[in-house]
Amino acid sequence: MSTTPMNGADAMVRMLQHNGVQHIFGLCGDTSLPFYDALARLDHGMDHILTRDERSAAYMADGYARVTGRVGVCEGPSGGGATYLLPGLVEANESSVAVLGITSDVSVGARGKFPLTELDQQALYRPLTKWNTTIDRVDQIPHALRSAFRAMTTGRPGAAHICLPYDVQKHAIDPDTVWAQPGHGHFPATRSAPDPAAVDEAAERLVRARAPVFICGGGVVIAGASAALAALAERLNAPVCTTVSGQGSLADTHPLNAGVVGTNGGVPATRAVVAQADLVLFIGCRAGSTTTEHGQMPGRGVTILHIDVDAMTIGTNYRTDVALVGDARLALQALDAAVQRLGTPRPANASDGRALAARARAEKLAFLAPLAASLDQPIRPERVLDALNRLLPREAIAVADPGTPCPYFSAYLDAPQAGRHFITNRAHGALGFSLSAAFGAAIGRPDSVVVAAMGDGSFGFTCGELETVVRRGVPLKMIVFSNAVYGWIKASQKTGYDERYFSVDFNRTDHARVAEAFGVKAWRVKDPSELDGALKAALHHDGPALIDVISQPLQDTAVPVSQWMG
Repeated sequence: MSTTPMNGADAMVRMLQHNGVQHIFGLCGDTSLPFYDALARLDHGMDHILTRDERSAAYMADGYARVTGRVGVCEGPSGGGATYLLPGLVEANESSVAVLGITSDVSVGARGKFPLTELDQQALYRPLTKWNTTIDRVDQIPHALRSAFRAMTTGRPGAAHICLPYDVQKHAIDPDTVWAQPGHGHFPATRSAPDPAAVDEAAERLVRARAPVFICGGGVVIAGASAALAALAERLNAPVCTTVSGQGSLADTHPLNAGVVGTNGGVPATRAVVAQADLVLFIGCRAGSTTTEHGQMPGRGVTILHIDVDAMTIGTNYRTDVALVGDARLALQALDAAVQRLGTPRPANASDGRALAARARAEKLAFLAPLAASLDQPIRPERVLDALNRLLPREAIAVADPGTPCPYFSAYLDAPQAGRHFITNRAHGALGFSLSAAFGAAIGRPDSVVVAAMGDGSFGFTCGELETVVRRGVPLKMIVFSNAVYGWIKASQKTGYDERYFSVDFNRTDHARVAEAFGVKAWRVKDPSELDGALKAALHHDGPALIDVISQPLQDTAVPVSQWMG
């Protein structure tokens, strides 16, 4: 029996500690004072990182969780703070990333009496998180934390939210109720295997298929299934394509990796690989509109097998011949074993997956090379990607915002190793993600070079966090594509609305000078011949560094996007 007095705020801190939390990203507020006091008083070993915006705190927790496999934790105060935290939690939830958002609140006794910052937080977060609660009594705290961590890390991972009222934080609690279930600090905490009968049927179809193709989503990376994927693909000599979120399922240098498919980052050469398939195996992938080019690729006559931990994902957009509900790694291992047991030779006219993937890569590079070598001004984005591929170390992590960076990084960034080396926010595509998510990734993997790529629109959303980067001494490398436009929208207006451009252009900012004002080493590059030198200098600099690249507007580029919205 513990004899140490404990209040609700203490219990919250201890529950986070017991669940293995090492970092908390957040922003202070009046209703959070008891929680902050507990963090100050107690010996817990956790590092609280003060941010300049609650949105940033949530994005930091997201990036941190993606590269570590640990639950990311963010916190903020009541009222506006609770609303600002929400964009990051919904992105994490829809991207199957385990992130816990803790928001303090007005006292339980003050509800309905018009206190400052009163808000029905539970109603606000209910449709946007996997698990969500408002605590009314101090004795509910341990159970709420256990439930939240269990929900975030089992089944399809996702986000959770806990609302913690001010007065509950100050109430006494029995310390013996404060304990955590081991294993729920990481995701996936538990794994489920698919039905053996479904595995056998899928294996038979794979062996009989003339031209099987795998399409891998983020679930492969989350499950740590890269080795199992490579084993099965190599056994069947099947080419592997990925979604934007599935990059890292195989190393980009693997001979069976044919590249990214879909409207964002897909190129004609990779599209051709999917077009010739007579069977497609979706793995940890929702087969949504971007990935399938609005249901056109693969075509409707193709045999479909689908692996996903969430049964509700399977059969949503394609009639599925065999559904395998379970963890991607266990499912792929079971499939590989079943294929081995069959021992049946492939059809005599079976396609050569290695040749298909090699052709796709060669055609993509042939298209990229002259653009990357161009001395045109403004600088072509392809030249930036080519330079990064040559100069980044093997273990580097790149984080790209939507808009200009995402399609280029999706199509052309080469990560020589499998795993989480590329991050973008594909669920909701909010601008201002990459700087904060990259900071979180750098906290999670301090030995890796982390690069944040953003457009100048995104920079305006998030540049306040440059102070956080400098204060914490994180050697983040940042690239701004400066083209003075919300490029994705202008490109959509060009192709879909007869070039009726409206309210998308803005003034050019000297982002290098802004960064220098925060204490960041910075370069502004207009001449493409100077780009390599600036990137080398930034990568060798022992602190945070930013390169402001005067770049070609997206609507004038050869961007790898096959279809714009609208």
